[in-house]
Amino acid sequence: MMDYKSAGVDIEAGYKSVELMKEHVKKTMREEVLGGLGGFSGAFSLKKIKEMEDPVLLSGTDGCGTKVKIAFLMDRHDTIGIDAVAMCVNDVACAGGEPLFFLDYIACGKNEPEKIASIVKGVAEGCTMAGAALIGGETAEHPGLMPEDEYDLAGFCVGVVDRKDLIDGHAIKAGDAVIGIASSGLHSNGFSLVRKVFPMTEENLHNYVDCLGMTLGEALLTPTKIYVKALQSVQKAGVTIKGCSHITGGGFYENIPRMLPDGALAKISKDSYPMPPIFKLLKTSGNIAEEMMYNTFNMGIGMALVVDAKDEKKTIEAIGEAGEKAYRIGEIVAGEKGIELC
Repeated sequence: MMDYKSAGVDIEAGYKSVELMKEHVKKTMREEVLGGLGGFSGAFSLKKIKEMEDPVLLSGTDGCGTKVKIAFLMDRHDTIGIDAVAMCVNDVACAGGEPLFFLDYIACGKNEPEKIASIVKGVAEGCTMAGAALIGGETAEHPGLMPEDEYDLAGFCVGVVDRKDLIDGHAIKAGDAVIGIASSGLHSNGFSLVRKVFPMTEENLHNYVDCLGMTLGEALLTPTKIYVKALQSVQKAGVTIKGCSHITGGGFYENIPRMLPDGALAKISKDSYPMPPIFKLLKTSGNIAEEMMYNTFNMGIGMALVVDAKDEKKTIEAIGEAGEKAYRIGEIVAGEKGIELC
């Protein structure tokens, strides 16, 4: 007799996944969350938002790209969820917003409850770092569409900001300082190129690399930094963040101009901060042109802020208090909107 399980979808495994992930999800709860896991939608009270003069909702959705391939090969699934959260909440934080809640979506060839729970553990960890509640999600089993041992992971975040605190770049002017917050490495971008440069074998990924101080796989799987608390620390220090750019796909060249108004050029000094060794290894191993490196990767800066020059020191100190490293990486000059590396 034919049934859903013989067609490749195991409903019982789905139930087990939910049970295993409940303990992780519980850790992310905020007082605004209404109801528990298992409803058709996640409910979140907006009562607190009434205290704002002009609340603006912000949203972001993203995935981890082909970085998941490294997780498959390393058979390590507890950090990739941090990446999914980071890619969304950092975008919301870029506009000055506080992430409120997050939902994840996992598509897999076969539902292995322990693996799914491990992925969600990482999602929950990322949500805790961002202060966002994990209020729902979906695990979809796709037999015949995806290999049994593979999955894809994406997420969606909603945040809020009072309109007067919205970061939109309009006040950026010549003389302002560009502050860069250090990345943890590659974050979640450029992995299609990375996988062409380094042989994607278990042996190679488990190979210890002296200049990295860890195995290649560990370096590639290092989770994306979550900058929510660093940006909140700057705001609490009384600094006005004029512009903010999350350095993701497209690197410096595509992302830094996104925060600039017309007539503002960002002059960035390449030697103003220490570059993580993974980028130097990539450049030499793949014989990649420098311009392509800065057009693909974050090159050691995961977030760039523009502040008034007088607030430079205070900004760097506030970011340090939140546990992140920051550097003055450049300045704004009058010119055609864009970026100049020197």
